[in-house]
Amino acid sequence: MTRRLAQVAQKVGVSEATVSRVLNGKPGVSDATRQAVLSALDVLGYERPTQLRGERARLVGLVLPELQNPIFPAFAEVVGGALAQQGLTPVLCTQTKGGVSEADYVELLLQQQVSGVVFAGGLYHQADAPHDHYQVLADRKIPVVLINAAIAHLGFPGVSCDDSVAVEQAWRHLVSLGHERIGLVLGPSDHVPSQRKLAAARVLAEEAGTTVPDEWVARAMFSLEGGQAAAMRLLDRGVTGIICASDPLALGAVRAARRRGLSVPADVSVVGYDDSAFMNCTEPPLTTVRQPIEAMGRAAVELLSVQIGGRTVPSDELLFEPELVVRGSTAQPPRENSL
Repeated sequence: MTRRLAQVAQKVGVSEATVSRVLNGKPGVSDATRQAVLSALDVLGYERPTQLRGERARLVGLVLPELQNPIFPAFAEVVGGALAQQGLTPVLCTQTKGGVSEADYVELLLQQQVSGVVFAGGLYHQADAPHDHYQVLADRKIPVVLINAAIAHLGFPGVSCDDSVAVEQAWRHLVSLGHERIGLVLGPSDHVPSQRKLAAARVLAEEAGTTVPDEWVARAMFSLEGGQAAAMRLLDRGVTGIICASDPLALGAVRAARRRGLSVPADVSVVGYDDSAFMNCTEPPLTTVRQPIEAMGRAAVELLSVQIGGRTVPSDELLFEPELVVRGSTAQPPRENSL
């Protein structure tokens, strides 16, 4: 019992005495705190006291494209914890290849009469993907928040890391080291965050009186293998610095360099994006651009809870500032600017 009280108290951010009052049905606890404690019981897998089992916590769908990329479990932890503090219970929906689709998950969540849905990565990123299930949510006036850049005209509020600033930080870092042949490993051409990153790179190059040739831009699926294949193409074209749209892509680029007998960072510098778990433990430790996951996740939950409370929020995109984290995968380019 003591362990349960401590875990629930830590999850909600209240004292064990407050948790005890809720579990024993005693007064002196606000409705919001009471709901948060009950939600935390559900999330942690504890049974509610008999007298409280009839009170179902409000459910919120948390839809993720995958769990292999560490950035998504990180978002899930922040969003799930913030939801619990609001008295909301997250329902985690993770897509797998050949498994349940995003549209199927939306249908299942609607059957569960969820109070809202948070999407952290998904088909709203891709202009050429199907989007009918988002319209279903809009038609039913289900509160929705999107994390990171979406296609235009969906009409949902969102929180995003500023892709333009992220590329500017990575680009200026490589330029300051002396790199002139800078390539990019991005997602598919219809991927909105990748479109923003490429546009920012081209503006930076134009300001410096140069260009980003198409052959220095490689497209890939978001995986280590995709990053390796894309980076192989860039290495063939003589780039000395590679900016990647995710940390797994960057780790693939490091592996591509090694397969070519090249050293990172002596021969090739690599910059990732996200600063997901363990990027400081790779060899070499990865220079990357950190997304402010904590701030973004909590903002997403705040936007959602306001809507659940019956108030409207602007369908604007809140942009959060990233942070360049310099580690061991970047250095000055080789003396001869060719490989």
